Amino acid sequence: MASLSRQLAQWVVGLRYEDLPPAVVDRAKGVTLHSLASVLLGSQSPAGQQAVKLITEEEAGVRKGATIMVNGSKVTKGGAAFANSEMALAGGKFDTFRMLTHPNTAIIPGALVAAETAGASGKDFITGLAAGYEVMERMASDFIPTVMSRGFHPGPVFGIFGAAVAAAKILRLTEDQVNSTIALCASLAGSNIEGIRSGGRALREGAAVRNAMLAVALAREGHVGGETVLEGDAGFYHAYTGNNKGLLSYSFVGDTRTSLDKITADLGKDWMFLETLYRIYSFAGYNLAHIDVTAKLCAENNIRYDDVDRVEAVVNWLETQYPSPAFPSRREDGPARPGGTAYYTAYGVVKRGFPALRGLGADPAGADVPPEVLELMKRVTIIPSHQMTLFGPRITIFTKDGKSYTKQSTGREFIWDFNEEARRIREVIPGLPIPAAQFESIVATCRDLERNDRADALIQLTLKQG
Repeated sequence: MASLSRQLAQWVVGLRYEDLPPAVVDRAKGVTLHSLASVLLGSQSPAGQQAVKLITEEEAGVRKGATIMVNGSKVTKGGAAFANSEMALAGGKFDTFRMLTHPNTAIIPGALVAAETAGASGKDFITGLAAGYEVMERMASDFIPTVMSRGFHPGPVFGIFGAAVAAAKILRLTEDQVNSTIALCASLAGSNIEGIRSGGRALREGAAVRNAMLAVALAREGHVGGETVLEGDAGFYHAYTGNNKGLLSYSFVGDTRTSLDKITADLGKDWMFLETLYRIYSFAGYNLAHIDVTAKLCAENNIRYDDVDRVEAVVNWLETQYPSPAFPSRREDGPARPGGTAYYTAYGVVKRGFPALRGLGADPAGADVPPEVLELMKRVTIIPSHQMTLFGPRITIFTKDGKSYTKQSTGREFIWDFNEEARRIREVIPGLPIPAAQFESIVATCRDLERNDRADALIQLTLKQG
C-alpha cells in the first residue's frame, strides 16, 4: 500500500474544483471572510503591529515576494505568511476544529501567498483551501488531545500541513512534490507550550505557516522528503503522539485507540472540513455555546436575571482542564472567575448575547462588564462529563419560583453557511481600520470568489486606501 503522505498527495493533486460539494465551496468562502476580518482587527493590536514591524524591518527591499495585508509592504513569501498569520491570531476571529486547532490562522495566509504568487483564480484558491483543510483536519482529528498532552500545541503542529498543502495545490505542484512537501512539514512542525505556561508568549501558527512556505519551496526545487515520514517507526505520529499504532493518551470521546488508516478513508466523500466551527467571539472556543445556548434558553422561556436562582452546565470533561489534563493551567469546574466558563454562562443570561467586538485581552472584570454577570457567575456550577459532546453543554436554569429549564446544545451551533457568517461578522465593522463600504466589497468578493479571475484581489481589498 502507498504511504500515508503518498495517498494524501495523490488525492490533493487529483482534486478539481468540480469535485467540491456546494457546502464545501460555501465553507471555504466563509472561513476566508472570517480570517480577513480577523486580520483587519489584528492589524491594530500590539501583537499584530509587532509582527509587521519585525518583518518589514528584516525584509525591506524585497522585489519579488508577497504582500502584507492592511500594510501593503512587499516582503518574502514566508515573511508575508508570518505577518498575516500573526495579525489573524491577534484579531481573535478564528475558526475552530476540535477545540484546540484554528485552521484559518495558518491555511488562509498560506493560500493567499500562493494565490498572489501564481496569479491563481478564485476557483483554484477555493480548491487549494479545501485540500488544505481536509488534509490538516483528518491528520489532526483523533490525535489533538494526545498531542497537547505531550507538550505541543496541535494548532501549529497540524496547521503547517494545512497551509503547505493549500499552497502546494494552488501552485500546481506534482504528486512527488506534494508528497515531499508533506514529508518536509514533519521536520518543520512544532510549537512547545511550556513557554506560555511559565510566563512566555506562544509561538504558534505564524511560525507554522512560515515553515510551510519553506517546505513548499524546498519540494518545488526538488528536495525529496521521504516516503513514510508520517507513519514510520521514527515518524511524525511516533514523535508527536508517542507511537505509530494509534494509541491515545486522551480523547474527546473516551476512545483509547484509533487507526492511521482513518486519515485517508473516504477522502473526497466524507468532508471533515464541514465540521469546522466559526469562533465569532474572541474567547476560548469551548465557551462559545455557553453564550448562545444560554441566551436562547432565556429568550424561549422569558427568563430574566432577576428570576434566576442558579445555573448548572454539564460539559465535556476536557473543556474543564485547559490546555490538557496532563498539565491544566485553567480549571473551569472550580471557583468562578471573570473570563471563565461560569462567567460566559452568566453573560448569556444577563445580556442574551456577547459583543463580537470585545477583543482578545479585554479585561473580563472591566468597568464595561455588567455587575450582574460578576454576581451571577458565582451561582453557576460547571459539571464535567465523559458523555457530553465537544462544544455541546447541557444548560439548566433553576428559577426562584422552583422551576427549572434545560437546553441541550448540539455542538454544531457555530457551524453555519456563508450568508449567516456575513451577517454575524458585520458586527465588527465599527472596529475595522477600513471603511464599511470597503469591507462590504470584501464580503461581496468572498461570496462570488469562484467567479474571480484573481483570488489575490482580496489582499488588495484589505489595504488602507490613500
